[in-house]
Amino acid sequence: MTPPMTRPTAHSVSGHTQDQSLLPPQLKDHRSHSTTNLVSKTLPPGSFSSELRPTVSRVDHGRIDFSTFDSDQAASTVTTEQRLADYRDKIEKETKIKIGSENLLEALNTKNAKQSRDQRRLVESELNTSNRKIAQLKLDLEAELQRVKESTVSPANRLSFAIPQRSPSNLTLLQGNLEPEELDPESESPSYVLAEILQALETEDMKPDYYVSHANELVGLFKRHPALKYDLAWSIFGLRMQMMLLSDSREVIAAGYRVLRHAITDRKSLQTIRAHHTDFLVILSLVKEAKAMVEREQALKLVRAFLDVKDGVHEVAPSVVRIIVAIAEHPEDRLRSISIMTLAELLIRSPDLVVAAGGIGTLADAMGNGAYQAPETLAAVFLHLLDLPARRGLLRSGFELSLPFAAFTEPPTSSAHEDRMRSSAKVVASLFKSWSGIMTISLHDFLPARSVVSSLLIDAVAVRSIVLELLFDILRIKPPSWSSSFLAGRRLTTYGRVTNLKANDHHKPSSNDPEEISKRMSLIEHFSAVVLTILLRVGLLPALMHAERDAPNLALKRKTTLLIGEVLKLANQLLPSEWSAELQVLPDLFHQATAFGQDERSQAVATVYQVDSVNRTLYRSVGGGPGVKSTRADEFEPIKSAEQPKVQMSANMDEAQFRGLLMECQVLNTVNYTKWRWDLIQPMIEGPLTNSRRLDEAMKATKFVHRLLGFLRPFKYRFSDAKNTKPNQRYVRAGCALVRTLLLTPEGTKYLAENKMVRQIAECLAQFDRMSGITSTTPLFSPERLADTLVGGYFAILGVLCSDQKGLQLMERWKIINMFYHIVELKGRDDLIMALLTNLDYTLDSHPRIILSKAMISGSKDVRIAATRILRKYAIRPLDTSPTSSGSGECAAWAIRLLVTQLYDPEIEVCEIAIKILEEACNDNNSLEYVVKCRPALDHLGEIGAPLLLRFLSTSVGYHYLDGLDYITKEMDDWFLGRNDTYVTLVEASLARALADIPEKAVSMFEETPEPQDFGLVPPHFYRELTRTAEGCELLKSKGHFEEFVATIQDFGMEEEDAETIIKVKGCLWAVGNVGSMELGAPFLEQSDVTQHIIEIAEKSEVLTLRGTAFFVLGLISRSLHGQEILASYHWDGTVNMLGESLGYCLPLDFTKLFNVRQWGPTHPSSHTQTSPLIALKSNNSTTLLIFPAS
Repeated sequence: MTPPMTRPTAHSVSGHTQDQSLLPPQLKDHRSHSTTNLVSKTLPPGSFSSELRPTVSRVDHGRIDFSTFDSDQAASTVTTEQRLADYRDKIEKETKIKIGSENLLEALNTKNAKQSRDQRRLVESELNTSNRKIAQLKLDLEAELQRVKESTVSPANRLSFAIPQRSPSNLTLLQGNLEPEELDPESESPSYVLAEILQALETEDMKPDYYVSHANELVGLFKRHPALKYDLAWSIFGLRMQMMLLSDSREVIAAGYRVLRHAITDRKSLQTIRAHHTDFLVILSLVKEAKAMVEREQALKLVRAFLDVKDGVHEVAPSVVRIIVAIAEHPEDRLRSISIMTLAELLIRSPDLVVAAGGIGTLADAMGNGAYQAPETLAAVFLHLLDLPARRGLLRSGFELSLPFAAFTEPPTSSAHEDRMRSSAKVVASLFKSWSGIMTISLHDFLPARSVVSSLLIDAVAVRSIVLELLFDILRIKPPSWSSSFLAGRRLTTYGRVTNLKANDHHKPSSNDPEEISKRMSLIEHFSAVVLTILLRVGLLPALMHAERDAPNLALKRKTTLLIGEVLKLANQLLPSEWSAELQVLPDLFHQATAFGQDERSQAVATVYQVDSVNRTLYRSVGGGPGVKSTRADEFEPIKSAEQPKVQMSANMDEAQFRGLLMECQVLNTVNYTKWRWDLIQPMIEGPLTNSRRLDEAMKATKFVHRLLGFLRPFKYRFSDAKNTKPNQRYVRAGCALVRTLLLTPEGTKYLAENKMVRQIAECLAQFDRMSGITSTTPLFSPERLADTLVGGYFAILGVLCSDQKGLQLMERWKIINMFYHIVELKGRDDLIMALLTNLDYTLDSHPRIILSKAMISGSKDVRIAATRILRKYAIRPLDTSPTSSGSGECAAWAIRLLVTQLYDPEIEVCEIAIKILEEACNDNNSLEYVVKCRPALDHLGEIGAPLLLRFLSTSVGYHYLDGLDYITKEMDDWFLGRNDTYVTLVEASLARALADIPEKAVSMFEETPEPQDFGLVPPHFYRELTRTAEGCELLKSKGHFEEFVATIQDFGMEEEDAETIIKVKGCLWAVGNVGSMELGAPFLEQSDVTQHIIEIAEKSEVLTLRGTAFFVLGLISRSLHGQEILASYHWDGTVNMLGESLGYCLPLDFTKLFNVRQWGPTHPSSHTQTSPLIALKSNNSTTLLIFPAS
């Protein structure tokens, strides 16, 4: 028998949980403060949120007093990370103030100058203050980062921090005559120090800080020497820790738990720890009252540390889990949130353990009652269990997810009801964003979905608003740029920017090639088609029409109208035409609108008008072409359109009207540029001044052009001193437009050459040319002025000059080109170099191209990255490789050649960017063949270069090139033996990332355009690219890989248990789908009849994610004409555009077949009582609302 545990008698010891603690002196009367911050600054295994700050009650015996730090100790508690985070938070706050000031200033510029003078002055003052603060904070942040890089913490200081207070023990033998600050941990003997610490812990009747100090020393020793804990003598070490855990002091017990947590290595060490009866001790600690928070916190941390060890979950005792469940059920316990999180992790790793402890109901309640801050994470845990039939039996047929739906139809009982609804909306949204969640929502004839849609019949403002926001989120509808104005009550016909969107489509960087559209199928759009069909099936449109008629206020009415328009647009884009045709006419609404003599007729007519107006505006905002995606795919067009002038002027304007505009724009009346009508100046430059007669009149008969160029001259200090704000960018656009217009005619070019503007810009640039001999104490292009003023706009003007041969001659006249060569060699001025490179125009085969190639070779890493990204907009242009080619075709060839050279850059980031741009350029077949002719070597890039090599397979030229390198055979065997399984993980991760709606990082000011994100798109697949050519199809047929995939699907398609087999089946499904999506690969489907088996998996498989994979694969198969015919024979309908081309979205004619899931019962029927699944509520208009009961 195990000897009984004895409790030490004489020590009353206290401790704390900080990793590197500083022990302050005690008060004279041996009393201490009642609260102690014992949260660890670092996050070792098993740690949790620092928001759980323990509170310890006042005791009479000796306690550690943390309130009397000396100044050095207090300063040392502020970590470098905290200071850096503080600087970044302040910078973010000031940036928001700056943006708000710029927006307000832009609004004031549209008002009368006299009326808003004082307001403008106040806003400009606030903007200047924000700019100064941001500049100072950035300097402080850089100084702090530099200090961190340069400062090296001495080993002695690290040791003194880890061992803050040496007790008079045998450790002095180790130190000798050295002070604690002079110890070197690299020269210390960890085994000897460990022995001394353990020996010191044997001492009895010492003060509490003595034991806490040595416990902290022990933790510090484990951190400095991680391998030491693998050689612990647990017969001695375990006894010392057990004595600490049996102490009368809560702080000493907490310190013991902390030491044990840092001593964990593997599962065997967990078993050793449990052999010292720690399970009982942890339970005793967790059941204590709230004043023992420090002890309870560290005990729970120890339990969580078990989960960080491989198979450590099997060492968690069921009794401990039951205690955690009890804590999670207690609403006032401060450890409730972390207990819920722990139960969720346990449910994923060991579901039986949590079910046996009764934790399922606790987690379900926490997910639905709004008390837990991240309920959607708990929903993800339940969806994980629902995926496989073996795990599904642990739940009660999905009713664990019922509580969030009940919140939408329950009457409000308290002020917290709205918060609960918002929390439940997060859960419902997460269910609509996974295949397992969709299957859960389809249970009982789509009862959960009916509950959400039926809540639109409730006229409460909070309920209606939350449900509308939820529907926008579920359907992944990003409101268009004009939606805020529409919701505010403005008429749609007043938006000039909407009418210009369609005209500016040619500015989009993405390819509009139909072949490219067919190459990359959007899994998100296909998934949205299923979600939309479910909502329409349960009556979404009638509910929205009712909500529009009975809207509580005008804002919700307009929001509902906007949602109706978006739903109709999505139905037209994603659903088969037979499905969406009836929806578009809104039969019920038109019936009411044509019912003469009825009271509702006028309201119905108004609704028809509003919906039609929204639909027409949405059509204009996305171009309305066949196969065009929704506005959420067009993220950058509003930015482009905002730069376009609102006023369009004709070039053929008569003289009287032109003179009237000259007077109206105020340029001739005053030299104060703030009083000029800039909203008229740029349209005049781009309109009438393009007429040579009007331009000649503006140059010779008036001072219009003279004053504009004078405003732009650097040494006038008007344009060059203007603040670099968003409203002031109109000055840069007007200046570029003026230079571009002057270069159109010989007279304008001569006038520009005689003006001092270009000469003064050259003089300012010469200040940075070491060969010029010109210097200045306050250069115009200093880092501060480049960031705070509009001097960077001069590079945009120079970019316009170098886009024309006459402009290049003018630049060569003032030696500006020579200065550019010297500026790109500057060290420490990456900001100046990137401002130069990103603004130059490289269309002409001249010096700017040489300057860019020089920067790509000799520049810093950041400069090379920026220069490589600049090539994107030139590389994706249509390619013309003929000897007489010029313009965009020749420019694309130059960009591709330069990108190929970047593949050999020593920085892997540069190579990766070049690969992505080349891959995008290869969407054009001519560009693809040209890249192959460049014969790039990609062996040194490994996986990074694989996507580009796959693109080579799509043409015969690329196929033969890769075949000569013996790449195809090796890659084919690699995919067949393992890469197919890796592809499954890649696709599912991409889909999950796209559905998570994580906001993208902000775009750098030197990036031309953001890098395209491929989340939610089908990644490139080897077999798909292989079947693009006849040679590849022959190779696939001779290898017999397709037949192997088909055999795997036929034999193991209905597998329900083995995870490896399921992954293998998914990989084979994706391979077959990618082959079948190509016209040359579709005959493989007909020969093998594998489509029937894939349909069977999509309709009958009990593994929900496998069913979803089969559904997406059928969408791929529908991409080919042959595949559409095969699917039609099995009663699956596909979506096509106006030209009859498939969009890759297909649905079964009998939609319910997708959601036939075998009912399951609880594994432990005695632990639950069966509850009726339906509750009927009658609303005022006798409409039945069906909801789930509370779990």
